[in-house]
Amino acid sequence: MTTMAATSTSIMSPQFPTAAVTAPCSALPNLPPRPFQASLNRLSEPRRSARFHVKASEDASSSIDTDELFNDLKEKWDAVENKPTVIIYGAGGFFAVWLSSVVIGAINKIPLLPNIMELVGVGYSGWFVYRYLLFESSRKELTSNIESIKKKITEV
Repeated sequence: MTTMAATSTSIMSPQFPTAAVTAPCSALPNLPPRPFQASLNRLSEPRRSARFHVKASEDASSSIDTDELFNDLKEKWDAVENKPTVIIYGAGGFFAVWLSSVVIGAINKIPLLPNIMELVGVGYSGWFVYRYLLFESSRKELTSNIESIKKKITEV
């Protein structure tokens, strides 16, 4: 009777191949090595091209003079008449950008709503291209609308 119990437990216990398992806790199968591993090694090594050389040069026309930049900004700031208004508009613009970032972040966390908003954006972009950019007459209409808005802004 003891031999029968021993044989029944040996039949019931699963046997796994020990040579195929490399990591004892891994549930993922072993993947074959990448065929492009040698090309990755070649890319990581620094190469020198004889066709293209970059040399640093000191050119006065391409460098930015910070003192001149700060002096220009100071002159423009001194020319502003309503400094508190400019500061309030700047702070309001910063607050609007921050608030829109918070709202977009909150919308992004709602399931399906980001995808719907993306679909609305793609649809509106398609409508805009069809309405204003596809035909020459509608492009002229768009440029005239933009010019009229520019005139309204600059005349105020």
